[in-house]
Amino acid sequence: MTAHDMEHRQIVILGAGFGGIGLAIKLRAAGFDDLVLIERAEDLGGTWQANTYPGCACDVPSQLYSYSFAPNPDWSRTYGGQREILDYIRSVATTHDVVRHIRLSTELLGARWDEAASVWRVETSRGPLTADYFISAAGIFAEAKYPNLPGLDTFEGKAFHSLHWDHDHDLSGERVAVIGTGASAVQFVPEIQPKVASLTVFQRSAPWIVPRMDRRTRALERLLLRRVPLTQRAVRGTWYTLIESFGLVGFVDNRFRHPFELLGRFQLRRQIRDEALRARVTPDYIIGCKRAIFSDAYLPALDQDNVDVVTDGIEEVRPHSILTRAGVEIPADTIIYGTGFTSIPTAYERIVGRENLSIADLYHKQPQTYLGAAVAGFPNFFCTLGPFGAAGNQSAIFMIESQIAYIVDALSTLRTRGARRVELRPIVQERFVEEMRRRSAETVWLTGGCESYYTTAEGGNAGLYPSWSFEYRKRTERFDAEAYEVV
Repeated sequence: MTAHDMEHRQIVILGAGFGGIGLAIKLRAAGFDDLVLIERAEDLGGTWQANTYPGCACDVPSQLYSYSFAPNPDWSRTYGGQREILDYIRSVATTHDVVRHIRLSTELLGARWDEAASVWRVETSRGPLTADYFISAAGIFAEAKYPNLPGLDTFEGKAFHSLHWDHDHDLSGERVAVIGTGASAVQFVPEIQPKVASLTVFQRSAPWIVPRMDRRTRALERLLLRRVPLTQRAVRGTWYTLIESFGLVGFVDNRFRHPFELLGRFQLRRQIRDEALRARVTPDYIIGCKRAIFSDAYLPALDQDNVDVVTDGIEEVRPHSILTRAGVEIPADTIIYGTGFTSIPTAYERIVGRENLSIADLYHKQPQTYLGAAVAGFPNFFCTLGPFGAAGNQSAIFMIESQIAYIVDALSTLRTRGARRVELRPIVQERFVEEMRRRSAETVWLTGGCESYYTTAEGGNAGLYPSWSFEYRKRTERFDAEAYEVV
């Protein structure tokens, strides 16, 4: 295929999750119709089509974890489950006619900026194409993270990660070992506990668990939300305010932690009867240092006769057991990894900018973007939920919508000016990253006494925005062309 024959699109978007679909909807509304979304999975939905483990649900109330421009009055529960959220995304994509722009089962093999031609050259598993603009909406929870344990490859039983749940494998009557106590494990442990013979949870550090208060919504509530839109906006605003308040602990002053920790300790005391177990699952760091988890089912599951929580650490994995550092050998038929996700999506290694560096190369030096939406050295490129574009105290959808508004305004501005090339000024990114570093120094993420995906190996901020989400929205409400070289 010659360059002349190669397919060309004005905009190529990577990923068909909340970010990619929201971008497509708003770009089309702004008059950009020459676009395509490439999605490696067989279905749209991002993390919500990938994660299908038992109990998979959102830990943000559904009235807030949804597009502001596509409210849904018919959520069946306060917190939507995986299937209901996926159905919602499909419905929104269909209603706004963006499904026709999506190419499923299409993996990004590489995307490289061609300086001479001022285009992005995009290689996919279904052939090459070029684009004026390339936008990454690749999710940050897209790649499974596995523990590095001696003997892991010698285990002869069944082993899988929560991201790749084996639904054909029957856990009934089995001796199951769960490694990790992150948000996914907190959700699937209560689901599998009643059916297994024994369940051993290997805990490196105890998560803070606070009341979830999930419930089924009533028909009358749904009717009211449907008939009186103002009610739905009020509910959304209330949840926004409650979740935003976690910023008081995160980046204002950790002395605000006491009411939140009181909630966590109340949950422990009322749900764990055994005092020795309660001591093992009591966190030894400030709440908010790592992600606090909303659950009413996890702690009671740990307090069952067929469950044991091990905190000694793992010495090695053997063909049919796990040996702890205390010398105790624990038989296991199945190992389930609840160890979370890699911090850098594979796609970041395949997106290469003007100086022959990938986004992953830059990230390994230090997390860096501008507003989580643009990267110096990457002309005609934007992204969602890049470093410092996510919040530890707010729904990801709120942040994504802020970035979508910024990107759409950027492309609209460039179209008005007749521009063909735009690139973030390096000094703007340097100043922004320095601001993020400075504002993060006293946050609970760095001073709260724990390690998490919130931090880098060196102990720095891995990419959370260290201030209020409404301040972030103010900064992204318009495209600041003066921060860019526009040709």
